[in-house]
This record gives sequence, C-alpha cells and structure tokens, in this order.
Amino acid sequence: MRIQVVHCHPLEDSFNHALFLAVVQTLRQGGHEVVATDLYREGFAPAMTEQERRTYMGNGYDDSAVAEYARILRSVDGIVFCYPHWWFSMPAVLKGYVDRVWGPRTAFVYDARDNHLEPNLRNVKLFGVVTTFGSPWWVVRLFAGDPGRKVMMRGLKPMCAKRVSSFWLAHYDMDHSGSEARQAYLQKVRARLATIR
Repeated sequence: MRIQVVHCHPLEDSFNHALFLAVVQTLRQGGHEVVATDLYREGFAPAMTEQERRTYMGNGYDDSAVAEYARILRSVDGIVFCYPHWWFSMPAVLKGYVDRVWGPRTAFVYDARDNHLEPNLRNVKLFGVVTTFGSPWWVVRLFAGDPGRKVMMRGLKPMCAKRVSSFWLAHYDMDHSGSEARQAYLQKVRARLATIR
C-alpha cells in the first residue's frame, strides 16, 4: 500500500516524534510505500487564506497554495495521523492542514441537488490515528466526551472509502506516564501497524 503518515509536533526530541518515526519505519518494514509528512518540519502554514475561504463553499475551491498536499492525499491508499491532543483537540497546525487540504474536490464534493457533502477520498482504504493525551482516559471520555476522536472518526473517516479499515491507538495520561508505559504503547503501535497488508 501507499500510505501517508501525517505528523504534527513541534519538538523532534518528543515522544510523539519517536512515535512518528516508529510508524514510518514499521510500515516500510512491512513493504509499504510511505509518504512521511512532517507538518512542522515542512513549515506548513495552517491559516486559511482569504482566497481559500472565499472559494471554499463550492467545487471551485482554490487549493493552489496546498496543491501538492492535496495531490498526495488523492494518491494514497491509506493515511495515518500521528499527533498529540492538546486541550482535547489536535494541534493548530494539524487543524489548519485539515481545513486547507481536506477541502472541496479533494476530501469531498458538493452535491448540487441539495449541497450536501459527497465523500471523495474513495482511494483511502486505511484510516488510522496514533495519538497521545495529557489527561487520563476517563477525563477525555467521560468528562470531555472524547471530541478529538469524534472529529477524526465521524468527520474525516467518512470522507474515505465506504469500507475503510480503521484504528485508533491512544496513550492517555502522558503527563504522568513513565518510560515503561510509553515503551509498552510504542510496542502496541508497532504490533498494530505490522498487521497492515
């Protein structure tokens, strides 16, 4: 498979960046073609431009400033996101990537009959998330309602193939986890990715 790994963390010496490298390495060892997209290192500009916003509500969306990112997304068989959750949400740079790249004519098209969104990433048959949370799982799920997971699994995933294979791997309570817990999670991520065919 041709799989894009989209990473978003400002620090190269972070645990999250180590996860990104592990995801890329494991997929390559499994024989996959990997497109490693490191948004911070690539200097991705998250702010939507005036022109993008003016053209967004129609199939004439001007995505010329992010054309290469859109081209890659339309060309892959799978996508894996690797990022931390801050304030129960994805980092701003990743949100900007979603806003600007997962737009009309790429992630979806507007149906002229009633203007609903018609999914357009039928090429994406694998959708995965490798993430971390500073809070314990019960705070994320019971107190906050798991908003980050809902955005990915109920917002982005439905834009992909109808029977898209998906996974959600999360390490909770990063603010208090030690090296043993982090290494166990890293091994869990490697093991899951090794099953992708």
